[in-house]
Amino acid sequence: MSLLMMVMFLLVCLLFSNVISHYIPSIPTALIQIVIGIIIALAFRDISFQLGSEWFLLLFVAPLLYNDGRHFPREELWKMKAPIFGNAIVLVLLTTVGGGYFIHWLVPAIPLAAAFALAAILSPTDPVAVNGIANRIHIPERVLTLVRGESLINDATGLVAFKYAVAAVVTGYFSMTAAVLNFAYIFIAGAVLGLLLGLMITWVKHSLRKKGISDVTFHSLLQVLTPFVIYIITEEFLHASGVIAVVVSGIIHSIVEERSETLIAEEKLLTENIWSIILFVLNGIVFLLLGWNIPSSMAATLEDPNLRNWVAWEYVVAIGLMIMVIRFIWTYFFFNYRYHFGRANNSDRLSFKTCLWISITGVRGAVTMAGVLTIPYLLYNGAVFPERSLLLFLAAGVILFTLIVATVLLPLLSEEGARKGKVSNKVDFAEARKKIILEAIKKIKQEMDEENEVVAYELIAKYKKMLKGIHKQNVAETKDYRHKIREVRLMALKEERKYIREAMVDDQADMEILEILEKNLDHREEVLSNNSRSDAKYIVGKLIRGWQRYRGKYHQHEETGNVQLHPGKEIQMRAFQAALAALEKGTFNQMHADIVPIVILDYKRMIGRLIAPKSRYNEKREEQRESLCIKIMDAERFEISRMYEASEINNKMAKDLRRFINYIESVTLYEYAE
Repeated sequence: MSLLMMVMFLLVCLLFSNVISHYIPSIPTALIQIVIGIIIALAFRDISFQLGSEWFLLLFVAPLLYNDGRHFPREELWKMKAPIFGNAIVLVLLTTVGGGYFIHWLVPAIPLAAAFALAAILSPTDPVAVNGIANRIHIPERVLTLVRGESLINDATGLVAFKYAVAAVVTGYFSMTAAVLNFAYIFIAGAVLGLLLGLMITWVKHSLRKKGISDVTFHSLLQVLTPFVIYIITEEFLHASGVIAVVVSGIIHSIVEERSETLIAEEKLLTENIWSIILFVLNGIVFLLLGWNIPSSMAATLEDPNLRNWVAWEYVVAIGLMIMVIRFIWTYFFFNYRYHFGRANNSDRLSFKTCLWISITGVRGAVTMAGVLTIPYLLYNGAVFPERSLLLFLAAGVILFTLIVATVLLPLLSEEGARKGKVSNKVDFAEARKKIILEAIKKIKQEMDEENEVVAYELIAKYKKMLKGIHKQNVAETKDYRHKIREVRLMALKEERKYIREAMVDDQADMEILEILEKNLDHREEVLSNNSRSDAKYIVGKLIRGWQRYRGKYHQHEETGNVQLHPGKEIQMRAFQAALAALEKGTFNQMHADIVPIVILDYKRMIGRLIAPKSRYNEKREEQRESLCIKIMDAERFEISRMYEASEINNKMAKDLRRFINYIESVTLYEYAE
């Protein structure tokens, strides 16, 4: 399989994994991607994917760490600087040394230097999977801040220690003095070069803007290329740590660009969208490759006559528990030391449960897998790298083990807190978005009058569609809601059908027109059955109607721009009005009082679209739309401020919600300029 086809295949699998994640929200997307990778490896045994170690670090690790640096939350992390730096540096070294000796003792076939390498690459934590779990359960904010903060630095620390340990295995030479000096050089030189190159690239961007080169696409592409350029220069010319350099450069970028944020808002919006796609692809592909490598590494491992079928998995569980125990012990003693002897006034004693939270949330992920895949096949003397397949299997197994443990135990810990009444008044991101959209609909109803009624109903329909798109945590509740609204709509359709059949009896219109309307009702009723066949017919029909409009088959009156209502449309509108009257009369209110107003709005919007002008572009309506949208967004931003002041959301969520509104605003008010 060619490289292009391989990339396309991985991207399709990535999309498929997110579709599955939508229907199984209790399982992290990363875990689903690993399982899909395993299935691919078992189903397509002839397909192989190999990438050089330096290429893997360049293509995956460099952009991931640069993005972490870009989103360095200085104020929040500075408050927890001691535990963050302790976990990112001291805990990594403790895990590398203690874990290395434990792995060598557990599996004597693995040389000590290789054991140190495995322990080092297992030390970085990955908050991506934890963030997915945190979206559906309550994890203490302090724990999340610590995990996110330490992952920014321990990625670089663990990778530097890993590369040095691998070099010791490859060359067969190890000196503690040389190791400390070299570690200090590549760490400090990488940080300094990252600082200088980050400032230089920022200076270049500002100089180009002063000379009139302010194209947002150009500057966004320059920022995307930045981590790759910095990594190559640092690694190839100074032989320092490229991962440290890209992290520092990302932090410099966040500090400098924050001061000019309002001047480059359009560029920032475009760049964030590009980075979201890049991170989605890179993180997903790494987990797919992780699962892809498990069967092959396991097969090679089980070929060893000294390893029985379950021994390798026992090693995985033992190593996974070992790194969790080291993390728990370090957390317990560090925070208790600060509580008894620390100078910080805000130091408090951590409970056993909080230490357990911190230990379990230390999930291993993309950086660990990206690093372990860079282990070379051969040593300098031409010999095979000792136990390479076993090292890959153990790393992949530990990642899988920590993900499963977090997926199972974190919800249990969260439920235990809920039973004890310790649940915070904070809402999750989906619930916050729902509140904002409901506030927008409320504002539209307040501003609606006879003049802008049609536009108002269109906007309400748009926001209702967004509201439906927000994934609800309670799947059963979602199904119940869909069932209720389907029942009300079917009852409204019966009222329409009743009116049309009365029109047939009274000969109010041509029988052919009435039969067409009857078929239209049949089609709408089939769509409400919610099956894939009706969805396909609806999409095809929509395409045909769009083509007909494009070819001008719906002729418009030249003076007024109104579609001349022929008898069929008059009957259709009266049928809508009959259903609307039944809904407003209260025929269905006793059964579904909360659903009926939604269907009423649907019918008002459909009636408005039948009688409204249908010109291709109506300047007055566009002005009404923009005026309403501006008022809506003001109301949405006010709701965000209210939730933040009421401590319902934290600072990070408030920023994400404002970014969500900015996206909507950019789509609504953006004018294309050639």
